[in-house]
Amino acid sequence: MTADAAAPTPVRAHTTAEKLAELREKLELAKDPGDEKAKSRRDRKGIPSARARIHALLDPGTFFEIGALAKTPGDPNALFGDGVVTGHGMIDGRPVGVFSHDQTVFQGSVGEMFGRKVAKLMEWVAMVGCPIIGINDSAGARIQDAVTSLAWYAELGRRHEMLRGLVPEISLIFGKCAGGAVYSPIQTDLVVAVRDQGFMFITGPDVIKDVTGEDVTFDELGGADVQAQRGNIHQVVESEAAAYQYVREYLSFLPSNHFDDAPIVNPGLEPELTQHDFELDSIVPDSDNQAYDMHEILLRIFDDGDVFEIAEQRGPAMITAFARVDGRPVGVIANQPMHLSGVVDTNASDKAASFIRFCDSFNLPLVFVVDTPGAMPGVEQEKDGIIKRGGRFFNAIVEADVPKVTVVVRKAYGGGYAVMGSKQLSADLNFAWPTARIAVIGAEGAAQLLVKRFPDPTAPEVQKIRADFIEGYNANLAVPWIAAERGYIDGVIEPHETRLLLRNSLRLLRDKQQANKVLRKHGLTPI
Repeated sequence: MTADAAAPTPVRAHTTAEKLAELREKLELAKDPGDEKAKSRRDRKGIPSARARIHALLDPGTFFEIGALAKTPGDPNALFGDGVVTGHGMIDGRPVGVFSHDQTVFQGSVGEMFGRKVAKLMEWVAMVGCPIIGINDSAGARIQDAVTSLAWYAELGRRHEMLRGLVPEISLIFGKCAGGAVYSPIQTDLVVAVRDQGFMFITGPDVIKDVTGEDVTFDELGGADVQAQRGNIHQVVESEAAAYQYVREYLSFLPSNHFDDAPIVNPGLEPELTQHDFELDSIVPDSDNQAYDMHEILLRIFDDGDVFEIAEQRGPAMITAFARVDGRPVGVIANQPMHLSGVVDTNASDKAASFIRFCDSFNLPLVFVVDTPGAMPGVEQEKDGIIKRGGRFFNAIVEADVPKVTVVVRKAYGGGYAVMGSKQLSADLNFAWPTARIAVIGAEGAAQLLVKRFPDPTAPEVQKIRADFIEGYNANLAVPWIAAERGYIDGVIEPHETRLLLRNSLRLLRDKQQANKVLRKHGLTPI
């Protein structure tokens, strides 16, 4: 190449005015740096820009961006931001760190400066002790960056682990997130996705078709509802605005970090006994086999009937939620008789164990509300690891050293009694309603074992024995009195006393100190 054919040397600004003009030009380009085709495609879909999403999430006027002018080193065609917008802001007046993938720049994929920007944000949230929120809309690893992209994905994964249990980590899924773009969200505490917009999968339908020959749609493979049922997404919402509102409410129950206290809302303002309390006295059906909605109990025993459910599509026989007692947030673990009678199955076990460990990390007391026939029987449950998954549930309760209060409202049979916050698994205070049935097995199951001994279990006289046995079993064995007499529960209470009893119990336990912990590096969870 001759000197005449060489590329022209860029003209540099010399005066202050020229330098200011150059800065303004760069900042203007950085506001929406993607190429025009990508921006047009985004606008046709009605998708907001990465920065617009951040502004919609945060308190107005609080976003402070970092790294707007970062770009891929050595690439003359590189775009500002490198595919991600990062910075700090406020939610309800409390600081948060936030990053948002920019689909118009390399499809929001991870490059070197992308990784450096998010890593720096993670350092900042660890330093100041505040939540971090990621708005995910990414194609995954940047193929043209080869190992650099993979290295930064691994680095960000390491940093996620270091933040877990220190500050809340939240992911919003607003697009088709594939490969490495799902490994980051799955390590966070809360994953929220927009229905028919947010998808999560390791490899897409085309790759699966090429490798395995299987035909699968995006919805079947990684749709929001499918992934929520699998336990990879905690909440599915209808719009990005609904996702922001869910996150704001979620954070209202949590401290900013492991060392802070959670926000207190209107302590001491809950009234004394009300009509809603007395409705609890008749809420449990007289028939042991009749279902009712556990939410009808929960909304009456917590402040303002405010029960904020987490992961409702996963293992629906178990309810996990945040609520408040005397203005202070608590974690709630309750059985749902409307689904499989409230059994403890594999999904319910994992869901509860994960939630308990999270609440313990951020010092939220636990309230167990019990109505379960015990573990789910069946070949598929055994194949799916009900033993080991139940073991994780047991392990999580014992490991948690926050205050724990249990209320048995109806059935507490077999392993269900033990794992749902029994005193023997380290719960601090246990109470039962008079409707409680605490036994190794339910009356029907015990009767079935009895009649099997007869040559003809269907004979009328055997059925009469069966009916009398069930009546006597329920009257004399599956009752709360034996557990109370032997100190396995701390008292039998009238249902209408529950709300105020929870308030007094948790006030009593507020200064609980865990003593006599075994000295070791860490426990081992059954995995």
